[in-house]
Amino acid sequence: MDDLQKRQLHMVFMQEAIAEARRGSEEGGIPIGSVLVRGGEIVGRGHNRRVQKNDPILHAEIDCLRNAGRIGSYRDTTLYSTLMPCYLCAGAAVQFGIGAVVAGESETFAGAREFMEKNGIEVIDLDIAACKEMMGWFIERHPELWSEDIGEL
Repeated sequence: MDDLQKRQLHMVFMQEAIAEARRGSEEGGIPIGSVLVRGGEIVGRGHNRRVQKNDPILHAEIDCLRNAGRIGSYRDTTLYSTLMPCYLCAGAAVQFGIGAVVAGESETFAGAREFMEKNGIEVIDLDIAACKEMMGWFIERHPELWSEDIGEL
């Protein structure tokens, strides 16, 4: 598979993560979404539900992993997230040995890319304008929720 084919495949799954982010936004939450993929199939999906569930650690990636349930080994999985994962979510990826993390963007939030890479996770940043626009829209309207989400309140 060449680079163009890989990007196209990543975009298919990222569109599912974007749909999750939109669900979160429609629920009044932070528009970050995630899906977990194994063997070309989505095995888990989730979105940031910190606001909706009053749960400080219910980030999109954590919600996705919870919804995937116990799947045994995670080494052959790829975690897609509309935003580069923070240290909390990167720690979960490292802990479970997730093979790759694909982010929609890292301009809004740099996240913990180096931490994941130093721990053997392949990290890909697709740099998608729609992901940046979604976060920019949210941050402009809800700066206090964004600051709380990233621990800067």
